[in-house]
Amino acid sequence: MFRETARGINFRFMSGEISAEEITRYFLKRIRLGDGAVGSILALLEEGALAQARELDHRKSRGDKLGPLAGTPILIKDNIHICGEKTTCASRFLEHFVAPFDAFVVTKLREAGAIFIAKANLDEFAMGSSTENSAFQKSYNPWDLERIPGGSSGGSAAGVSAMFAPLSLGSDTGGSIRQPAGLTNLYGFRPTYGRVSRYGLVSFGSSLDQIGPFARDIDDLILLQEVLAHHCPLDSTSLANAHEPLLTKDTSLQGKRLGVAFELLDRVDSDVSEVYHNAVETFQELGCEIVPVSMAFLEYAIPTYYVLSSAEASTNLARFDGVRYGRRSPDARELEEVYRLSRMEGFGPEVKQRIFLGTFVLSSGFKEAYFQKAQKVRRLISEEHKALFERCDMLLLPTTPTPAFKAGEITDPVHMYLQDLFTSSGPLVGCPSLSFPAGFSKTGLPIGLQLEGPLMGDRETLRFARAFQEVTPFASKSPPAFDKEFA
Repeated sequence: MFRETARGINFRFMSGEISAEEITRYFLKRIRLGDGAVGSILALLEEGALAQARELDHRKSRGDKLGPLAGTPILIKDNIHICGEKTTCASRFLEHFVAPFDAFVVTKLREAGAIFIAKANLDEFAMGSSTENSAFQKSYNPWDLERIPGGSSGGSAAGVSAMFAPLSLGSDTGGSIRQPAGLTNLYGFRPTYGRVSRYGLVSFGSSLDQIGPFARDIDDLILLQEVLAHHCPLDSTSLANAHEPLLTKDTSLQGKRLGVAFELLDRVDSDVSEVYHNAVETFQELGCEIVPVSMAFLEYAIPTYYVLSSAEASTNLARFDGVRYGRRSPDARELEEVYRLSRMEGFGPEVKQRIFLGTFVLSSGFKEAYFQKAQKVRRLISEEHKALFERCDMLLLPTTPTPAFKAGEITDPVHMYLQDLFTSSGPLVGCPSLSFPAGFSKTGLPIGLQLEGPLMGDRETLRFARAFQEVTPFASKSPPAFDKEFA
């Protein structure tokens, strides 16, 4: 069963071949037996998942109409609310916080019949590129258990890659879906900003955050994205036309213009460069016109992103004060001590670092020099993107500079931030971006590439990836250690 797509599992359930409870017990067992080595799961939602499964079996027996994900297990990144379950954001500050309501995406998944099987690990408050910043545990890459799965949605990616569930949700602020997808041989999609509601997502950078799907198969990812993308009246940034049909039988790319930036290959290792060149040839064989482009502005995307995202994080995390919810220091005696000690004890080093940076760039005397200047550069980057899409229909970028690195290998913060070199410009613009399986290194590690489309070009971005999957074998590969039934 673990080899099947989400659509295949749903078909077997709907045909009566297998019950939702049997499906759920199967994947719960895989998690219990396999996640000790991966560390992708923060909370196993066994009781709730089995209750959901039995309800689906009961509704099916009555002949009720069921949704397109009925009987399909899904992992939820632990910064997205499921009512009655903990939302920890992998932080000591929210270690015991129980979500009082469902996120909008969780409501849509319930309606579609998905089964919430576990909450997935992440870098604390989604701040990181390796899932080494979780307050509770590190996550590892199923393709090499000494290496990182990427971040911040590393648990969501590692869990699907290890086949603990066919689908998962992550959040992407500067690359946190696409980067781990690229390192674990998955599809990871960041939709156009506003396509998917942020209601019920714990905020990091409000103008940048976006929820999106992971899957091993492009049609599964398209199905999940269609379920997620609806207008939400509780989110002021939700698009009125958020929903659109995404799956099309027409995968012809004949005459499409693909923008390629070979200059970016000076910033990647030889394996990534080779995979990029091979992908360009594949798209050319599919009928694309290859359009050389320059993306020199990426040099400015990283500092712009980290100034703006840290400023927004500083503002958003001010609500965690030890008074209303979350951790409250037992040693605090006065209000100032409540604030100071609760945050000191509750936040990890990376979160503190970004709060300090954000507070600094917003402070009197520095706001104009840093924050306001970054906003101006953001606008210029948006204009550069717009100009590129006047020349081409789609852009092809690397996802990461290298395949997955070993845990603990990168200790310098700037070196770690540069892992987002190719993923940080898209969020500044708000355009759709997809990391897709594109090949492997000489040592067998997955290498993903990115398709980046124009604003509202979600359907076309997914169509390019679907055409690529039809003529390549990469997405069908699984981590050798997990490509088996667990006894």
